[in-house]
Amino acid sequence: MRHLLSTKTLSRDDAITLLDVAEDMADVQDREVKKLPTLRGKTVVNLFFEDSTRTRISFEAAAKRLSADVINFSAKGSSVSKGESLKDTAQTLAAMGADAVVVRHSASGAPQTLATSGWIDAGVLNAGDGMHEHPTQALLDAFTMRRRLHGRGSRGRDLDGVRVTIVGDILHSRVARSNVWLLQTLGAEVALVAPPTLLPVDVSSWPATIGYDLDRAIDADPDVVMMLRIQGERMHAAYFPTEREYARRWGLDEERLGRLRADSIVMHPGPMNRGLEISAAAADSPRSTVREQVANGVSVRMAALYLLLSGGDRDGQRTHEERQTNEEPPTTGGAR
Repeated sequence: MRHLLSTKTLSRDDAITLLDVAEDMADVQDREVKKLPTLRGKTVVNLFFEDSTRTRISFEAAAKRLSADVINFSAKGSSVSKGESLKDTAQTLAAMGADAVVVRHSASGAPQTLATSGWIDAGVLNAGDGMHEHPTQALLDAFTMRRRLHGRGSRGRDLDGVRVTIVGDILHSRVARSNVWLLQTLGAEVALVAPPTLLPVDVSSWPATIGYDLDRAIDADPDVVMMLRIQGERMHAAYFPTEREYARRWGLDEERLGRLRADSIVMHPGPMNRGLEISAAAADSPRSTVREQVANGVSVRMAALYLLLSGGDRDGQRTHEERQTNEEPPTTGGAR
């Protein structure tokens, strides 16, 4: 894997391989020593032009647990705020010897530009670009679903036939876009539910059914309900009458939660607006995977960095140092 820019271009085999490696990384988190020497000597740069505490911390934790050196770069207070271009920033990072760059940017396509421009010879991971994609979030969501559904027997499994309903601000959500493509690749059936004003103008090419009634969607007995955050910071118009009206018609309240099957899954990428798109009862219920998603995010991002920087050969290209330690890199057959 040279870059991870989108879920739309991931094949089923590549997606399952990444999820299986994430299983091995999750097993590492159960050890007393939670670090591997796999990326010792590598440098990972978190290049964030947008604020996102949990995504940056998750990538930082993932890189450090693989023994990589981490540089955190925030656009605020940097040369970017003085007018420096993406190209100049990238070339500065290249001069520092960056091996991987994790990019979050307000402009759709910025990570793609960085990966294909020739400005930098480093692997690029998309941590969210504009209203385009957020691939590692979709991967950790799929990882969480797979673990809830298949438990310890999830290695090698896809999500064939799983019914997933994604609810809320689809228009501004890169999480929704990445999930739609990845879930379709893994065999899931996806339904989108939102006010008409919070759907993109044309979703005819998306592999998903479209609905506007959350109660009808819940009565259709989904296996997974994923609630999306209302992204007020991206809204420059009135997309719904009031927050109370939105919560009444499209919020997952206690009554709707009670109509879901006991083994159904409630998800939210966070941060949550409790009382708006999701009630406290739903967010804190046994069905909720919100905390699991945060923990699983580190494992999935460890897997992405590992495959990006190790060349993907987990057995044939181990360094001398890795052979001399008990903390060897994992294999997709299970942690050692």
